[in-house]
Amino acid sequence: MYIYVNGEIVKQEEARISPLDHGYMYGLGLFETFRIYDGHPFLLGDHLLRLEASLKDLRIRMPFTRQELEEIIKTLLHVNNLNDAYIRLNVSAGIGEVGLHTKGYNQPTTIMYIKPITVQKALPKEGVILSTPRNSPEGNVRVKSHHYMNNILGKYEIGDDISKEGIFLTKEGYLSEGITSNLFFIKGDIAYTPSLETGILNGITRQFVMNVLEKTGFDVYEGLYKVDDLKDCDEIFITNSIQEIVPLIRVNGYQTDNKMTVTKKLQDIYSMYTKVLWSRNELPERIV
Repeated sequence: MYIYVNGEIVKQEEARISPLDHGYMYGLGLFETFRIYDGHPFLLGDHLLRLEASLKDLRIRMPFTRQELEEIIKTLLHVNNLNDAYIRLNVSAGIGEVGLHTKGYNQPTTIMYIKPITVQKALPKEGVILSTPRNSPEGNVRVKSHHYMNNILGKYEIGDDISKEGIFLTKEGYLSEGITSNLFFIKGDIAYTPSLETGILNGITRQFVMNVLEKTGFDVYEGLYKVDDLKDCDEIFITNSIQEIVPLIRVNGYQTDNKMTVTKKLQDIYSMYTKVLWSRNELPERIV
């Protein structure tokens, strides 16, 4: 595959970065993952808004405009002969001297990875409560940073079984999020999702799905929930930008409705919107 590195399109096995990059040395960097559907990046504007805000907090210069990024994406799709793809956009601090400094970073290292992906609805999974607790964010809110050790330890617990998703609890025992996903559960016409107070990432797909739920007549509550709150729920599902909306058939022994009526409807609505360049703020007032 060809990837983008600091203004150049190169074979991924030939890509190089400096050992003095503070993204490598200190984990000072951010990334966004999103999908390309039939040649266009879904929710790109929302991903870039989050990236820009997080880069500002880390004093790293935003390296490109949306238009510039769209041109890079078009080039990568062309040279790799792809129409549907997985994209990971990586922005790290860039080269600096050994040691911490506070001056900010004006020449960040930028990498865009790409790989093919098949457009299909994700198969149901089982949610597994992890013994590894969810760590606290490094700052006031969790950003999508290079600090991924907690997620990796959680992944070690469930291994490579793609039919399972690990669910983190906070140290206080509250439901937080999946290893690479946000968590929702449905009871009647109410949708519940863990609050940002639990230290979760405010996922782009999470935000989009919350908006869709509200516009389809659901009340959406964000709060502090325990595992036992999953008892007698109708449906449980997880969301992320690559797998989209994935039903969980059970979590910690709590079985859900196999019909997955709401989840399937959300999947259909989500699929409909991937065909056009929507952001979560551009949805109509009500979705039937």
